[in-house]
Amino acid sequence: MTGTTEALGGPAAVDDAARSVARPFYVYAVLANALFQRGVFVLFLYERGFSVGQVALLQTLLFLVSGLAEMPTGIIADRIGRRASIVIGQVLIAGCLLGQGTFSNYWVFLALFIGQGVGMACVSGSDTALLYDLLVRRGATAGYVKIKSRFTMLGTVTSGAAIVLGGQLQQISWGVVYVGSAACLVLAVVVLMSRVPEIRGADAVDEQGGAEEAHSDATAWRAMLRVATPALVTLVVVSGLMHATLTPFIIFTQKTLSDQGAGTALVSVVISAGFFVGGLTPLLSDRADRRIGYRIIVPVSLLMLAVALGLSGLGLVWVTIAAFLALVGIPEITAVLVDNVFNEAVPSRHRASLLSMIAFVESVLIGTGYLVLGALMDGLGSSVGMAAYAAVPLLACLLWLPVLFRGTRVTSEIEKPAGQKAA
Repeated sequence: MTGTTEALGGPAAVDDAARSVARPFYVYAVLANALFQRGVFVLFLYERGFSVGQVALLQTLLFLVSGLAEMPTGIIADRIGRRASIVIGQVLIAGCLLGQGTFSNYWVFLALFIGQGVGMACVSGSDTALLYDLLVRRGATAGYVKIKSRFTMLGTVTSGAAIVLGGQLQQISWGVVYVGSAACLVLAVVVLMSRVPEIRGADAVDEQGGAEEAHSDATAWRAMLRVATPALVTLVVVSGLMHATLTPFIIFTQKTLSDQGAGTALVSVVISAGFFVGGLTPLLSDRADRRIGYRIIVPVSLLMLAVALGLSGLGLVWVTIAAFLALVGIPEITAVLVDNVFNEAVPSRHRASLLSMIAFVESVLIGTGYLVLGALMDGLGSSVGMAAYAAVPLLACLLWLPVLFRGTRVTSEIEKPAGQKAA
């Protein structure tokens, strides 16, 4: 497997191969993100009679279980197959959603949220690994950034639309909301099973380098140590800090806007608009990759996040709205480019496992970010707390500067598929 355009007969053939791989993933992205309960599930839990503390515990449990399950589920995905792991995860999530729509006992909900967290971990890392290695199989990895950007756009825009539609469906019944979400996940599984071939870690490595490479790293841990250059580790941490800034920023902007005088209707419109902005901007990822590159985009995104947080600290509602909508999409471009670097850096045999390890680091940092920003907003007020949190992306930017100015290599030559240059 050379990964070159000549192997497929030219650039046109490569484009055709990339499109044939991408089409079912686009359909899957729409169906898997049509979760109608996402924007109203907190209201649903309150209607079930749960207190604020109980709801917080459910969300914390979901997050912790998902993070802790990342690495074991990633290893399983490499062993039994990436598609199988996604199918197991989505079916598990669908079952848990149906359970949430049926039961009202809090202890049952604790079990259901644990199951949902495991399901999320089964999907995380496996979908990206499956897509990337299918492109490797067809010699079309050059199209990954464009495909992933469209995949991200479709998922995010669908999420925004599903949030709006979920509020309408709730007027019929909560059962319709939860059954509809579960049905879409089942349809997503059907698309995968019927249109996407299976790939295990060993299958992918055999296609890239033969049996000798397949046995060069016996475990995912040894593979990680082999490719973990200082620059790659720095990128993992910096990317995690970026997500640890963006994710709490999006959620807590709701409270900041409310405290600055925005009504509930306006807040919902702004957050929904943010979802659409975050979904559409990744379409610029391919152009940004070719013209600028991830080395420059990373610090730009971090500085823009710091600016958005700082402007939110002024306490002016329309300034906060403008900063949020103008800048929330830029890190989404960076996320696509960094995801491509991670896929290029890790060996195919352990791709799902290593991507899950990276996701675990990001999850820990995001969880810590929620706690830090929440404490700052409680102690300093929502606006000043937002401004103070700008220190996090600035810290990440400082960590990235040595990699930027020294031109340090992020990926390892020995792990790159043939025909590609090191990043």
